Amino acid sequence: MNYLLVLLINFFSCNVEKPTRFSEEALNDTFITLGGDEVSFDLILEKHKGKTIVIDVWASWCGDCLRGMPKVKELQAKYKDVVYVFLSLDRGRESWKRGIEKYNVQGDHYFMQSGWKGPFGNFLNLDWIPRYLVVNEASEIVVYKVIEANDKKLIKALKK
Repeated sequence: MNYLLVLLINFFSCNVEKPTRFSEEALNDTFITLGGDEVSFDLILEKHKGKTIVIDVWASWCGDCLRGMPKVKELQAKYKDVVYVFLSLDRGRESWKRGIEKYNVQGDHYFMQSGWKGPFGNFLNLDWIPRYLVVNEASEIVVYKVIEANDKKLIKALKK
């Protein structure tokens, strides 16, 4: 009985909350624009301030990302007032740019030069792609981790 009580206390005292704000490290991480400029994640968010943002962490070599792209395009067709930001984990900038063109990926594009284990990837505890997040008009993270573009948590956040 005491053992069960200890297990329950440990389980319920664990911090299972998902962050609602990006860490300073994540905000200061730098990405590369299609034009080759370096930009902080904070400036990417600032560019779309006051709008709902779907963030899609993907790569053109990722089979699950490519299989999920039709679902992303369905979201884009249904929720036109939402901003779609694509953060690429491609192995190089040329393959990233080719992937955007080849798969006709529409949105705001950035190359994650710090990769999986950089400040942004670490903030996400990135362990799989595709990875989707939703940031609301108040710049709060309302969906922290889903791996399907048609996940009901993601859809609910967009329906408002």
